Amino acid sequence: MTERLPREAPLRLVLPVSGMTCASCAGRVEAALAAVPGVIEARVNLAAGTASVDANATVERAALLHALERAGYRAPPVEATPGSATGAAPDPAPDANPDPAAALGLDAWLALVLAAPLVLPMLVKPFGFDVMPPAWLQWLLATPVQIWCARRFYVSAWNALRAGSGNMELLVSLGTLAAYGLSLYLWAQAHAGHHPHLYFEASAAIIAFALFGRWLEARARRQTTESIRLLGRLRPAQARVWRDGVETAIAIEQVRLGDHVIALAGERIAVDGVIRAGHSAVDESMLTGESLPIEKAPGDRVVTGALNTSGRLEIETTAIGTDTVLARIIQLVEHAQGSKAPIQRLVDRITAVFVPLVLVVATGTVFGWLALGGTLENALLSAVSVLVIACPCALGLATPAAIIVGVGVAARRGILIKDIEAIEIARDLDVVLFDKTGTLTEGRPRLVALEAIASPRAEALALAVTVNAASTHPLAEALREAAAREAEPAGRMPTTSAQAPAARPSPEQAQTVAGRGVEAVLAGERHVFGQARWMAELGVDTTPLAARAAALQADGHTLSWLARQRGGDWTLLALFAFADQARAGAREAIATLRRAGLAIVLISGDNAGAAQRVARELGIDDVRAEVLPEDKARAVAACKQGAGRTRRVAMVGDGINDAPALAAADLGIAMGSGTDVAIHAAGITLMQGDPRLVAEAIAISRATVTTIRQNLFWAFVYNVLGIPLAAAGLLTPLVAGAAMAFSSVSVLANSLRLQRFRTGA
Repeated sequence: MTERLPREAPLRLVLPVSGMTCASCAGRVEAALAAVPGVIEARVNLAAGTASVDANATVERAALLHALERAGYRAPPVEATPGSATGAAPDPAPDANPDPAAALGLDAWLALVLAAPLVLPMLVKPFGFDVMPPAWLQWLLATPVQIWCARRFYVSAWNALRAGSGNMELLVSLGTLAAYGLSLYLWAQAHAGHHPHLYFEASAAIIAFALFGRWLEARARRQTTESIRLLGRLRPAQARVWRDGVETAIAIEQVRLGDHVIALAGERIAVDGVIRAGHSAVDESMLTGESLPIEKAPGDRVVTGALNTSGRLEIETTAIGTDTVLARIIQLVEHAQGSKAPIQRLVDRITAVFVPLVLVVATGTVFGWLALGGTLENALLSAVSVLVIACPCALGLATPAAIIVGVGVAARRGILIKDIEAIEIARDLDVVLFDKTGTLTEGRPRLVALEAIASPRAEALALAVTVNAASTHPLAEALREAAAREAEPAGRMPTTSAQAPAARPSPEQAQTVAGRGVEAVLAGERHVFGQARWMAELGVDTTPLAARAAALQADGHTLSWLARQRGGDWTLLALFAFADQARAGAREAIATLRRAGLAIVLISGDNAGAAQRVARELGIDDVRAEVLPEDKARAVAACKQGAGRTRRVAMVGDGINDAPALAAADLGIAMGSGTDVAIHAAGITLMQGDPRLVAEAIAISRATVTTIRQNLFWAFVYNVLGIPLAAAGLLTPLVAGAAMAFSSVSVLANSLRLQRFRTGA
């Protein structure tokens, strides 16, 4: 009996698919699955090795598996997830989808080592050196490459033929087998004492270079899956649950809706929920983009993965598993990676026509020679010449050679380019979206304003530092840094923030009041430093500085108040305003991108006042503030359809909250000073954290793409000119092999020109 999926519609299935090696494989898998009756849409995530299928209630699981098998791929049975696309995809199984990079690397380096003694004599022969090894040694070196190292090309070529299409692997297989077979034939037919020209070096070199390119691509694809694993690690494995009057540690999978979960200071929150008891400052920057921890009190909501920085919280669970905010972020990253359109590589498009054309020409050459009265030997030699000169040695080098040089140039400037997709997309960018916190700003608060009452500014600052001497809150650190800067004489390097408070007396009875601020006793008098809400609770009159506070708050600053209790009465002493400062070079970066014709958008989870203040400082007109992770991904999608046309969009960010937008954008650019999740979700990483490197990364990418296209042009010139001459018998296999080798030299020389790349060139 045929097994059918549950009848609830719609359905989403995530199939781990083995055997995919390139973008053309992904296209064949999508086409095979989409052709199954009942399938609405099929998307392949090549990086994760999975296929996501949306289907109606009539789809048969067996039909999907059979379609994959007919296309030359395999997938074990999986369970369907009823509902919409919000169902969580299972983590790829490492055993079912082994990482191909290690095996590819071994084969690539083995092929390079064996091919080197064959290629070197060909390169030095024009200079009068004849050091070609004897035929038996050439065969001994080339055979392991042809039989063992090239095995994956034969499998892929066979799968393509079964699917009724052609690919680069088919050309590699035909060309190398033709050169290898011709060499065996010429060696067998050689007279005693005669040393024929053989083509073992051509077959071995083609396989070595093609494998090396595949290895680079496999390594890049492996890195993209790291973002999902790093996001998953934010969820604690256990939760401390209060049940029946007893606090018990249980596995996170055993937590139920309505459970009261305990989160201690320094722990990550295990569930989405509502605080029922306790006060604390909770760092939700990974979700909201807020640069400072947010004070939480009973009735406030918290989310999985947020860091509880101080105080004990009792949280009533409102969401678990795939319904949590963190799980939805993971789903957004997975969906964005899987739903990206496959790269329309120029090589793949041309190969789709080039492969059958070469086969037709080679076959026609044999019959043409025979029809004109030629011998079978001449007919076969001419056909082999066609295959040899058409063999994609230069095509195999065109992309990886340019990438190796371009990526190396970028790396020396502190720019890590992860894959060819990032390089290709950067050429046609229209819009660059910048996250604010940690990307265009430093990501940490600094004291920007101090309004003191009845005392000098320096005295008020020193008093605030003393009250906060035992605090590790970011605002306390900002106070110490400000005091250190102002205490140093002009012309001297400032002391570190840790050193600044060392010379000050320790306060008495200092403590942190969760959800309020810090208090301490100095010379027998109680001092407090904290929020306006706390001042109101204590009865501190903040009216003298209310107007100034309103103006600072409207401009996006974080405010804290300093007050003293003497004889039972409270006195306001000072108002402190903190803000995140723009990074050095941020304004220059924006100006450079504008000159390059790119539109700039500032997008942030921070409040509107803070976002507008930074935008004015940097010269950005388009600002999107108070944007949650889900909305950031939607903002990216909206920008793609702006101005009445489809636009290419880059997203620049540094936090976990930016990961969905980085994945959803055409090009993700992560600041190296940010989180590992953002770095792995992006195609380009700026290791120095300098916004000015965004423009430089785009310029290097564009130069690399231009070089790739030039390489492809020169590679095809030799084929287009050489194939008709070879078919007519005007080119011997020796000349065909030389022309093919020269095309490779041209491609390498053109790629090395990137070494001289200069910004603005």
